[in-house]
Amino acid sequence: MGKIILTGDRPTGRLHLGHYVGSLRRRVELQNSGLFEKIFIMIADAQALTDNADNPEKVRQNIIEVALDYLSVGIDPSKSTIFIQSQVAELCELAFYYMNLVTVSRLQRNPTVKTEIQMRNFETSIPVGFFTYPISQASDITAFRATTVPAGEDQQPMIEQAREIARRFNGIYGETLVEPEILLPDNAACLRLPGTDGKAKMSKSLGNCIYLSDSAEEVRKRVMDMYTDPNHLRVQDPGQVEGNTVFTYLDAFCKPEHFEKYLPEYPNLDELKAHYRRGGLGDVKVKRFLIAILEEELAPIRERRKEWEQKIPEVYRLLKEGSDAARAVAADTLADVRRAMKINYFEDEELINEQARKFRGE
Repeated sequence: MGKIILTGDRPTGRLHLGHYVGSLRRRVELQNSGLFEKIFIMIADAQALTDNADNPEKVRQNIIEVALDYLSVGIDPSKSTIFIQSQVAELCELAFYYMNLVTVSRLQRNPTVKTEIQMRNFETSIPVGFFTYPISQASDITAFRATTVPAGEDQQPMIEQAREIARRFNGIYGETLVEPEILLPDNAACLRLPGTDGKAKMSKSLGNCIYLSDSAEEVRKRVMDMYTDPNHLRVQDPGQVEGNTVFTYLDAFCKPEHFEKYLPEYPNLDELKAHYRRGGLGDVKVKRFLIAILEEELAPIRERRKEWEQKIPEVYRLLKEGSDAARAVAADTLADVRRAMKINYFEDEELINEQARKFRGE
């Protein structure tokens, strides 16, 4: 069996630069690398409903937003299977069986779950579906026999839990499931892109995002308002690069050729940082450099999105075809799981014949 990727996003809003540098850009590279036999990209609407059950319309409306973002960054439906989670019913059945392999205390120890619970102020009123979403995620991954899950470092505890579930299942019922490996971003700055306000995470709820579909003017405004070094009050003051959001974004997006185009007086990013540290370089100049780089990256994405926005029925057709294809693969895995657990009663001729002999007294 070749290498297989499973990855995806919750449809709770348009995708932003954090998604782009953390996973989307890498997905396109992996898709076009020829190293993977299959790539499955899931729009995780069922998972999004675990903390949006009272607002399903939000999830419903954002499915098309996420799909448009996928297509605009270069996800190719002829190379990657894009599907909607809720349209693959087999995932629910797999998750139901996996629930018997995980304890409540193990879920409570999952750092990602703990962080998400605190962030949403659930405290003691945690929806069960949200609490068990590591199990659901294990179902999503193993259903497609994924060997590789591209994700940010904050998802490492989730992938480890999926590995534990697969390992425990195989230990009880025999080798059936594939244990996945996480594939982290290869650029350290992309492990977690901060929000424009300097907060650790770019988040829709915090309003500190730059969206892939933002206009050039919206991007310019976001960058000009971006958090830098609060002590860098005058151009001549020495500035701090570490923790400076503008430089973190430059680490994630800047390429050597950008200097020749936009800042020819600097040979590279290290020299720009050195000048900022010793003083004499203003924030506005650095921000304008970042704006030029981001516009170069986002303009083609923005244009492709506009093209796809004129073909919405086709986008839904692609989602249905992808969901049908994904369901066929998940059904094969579920059949193997049922066989391993010996709950495939009507296909088990040996069981039927054994019971027949037993009741005939043979």
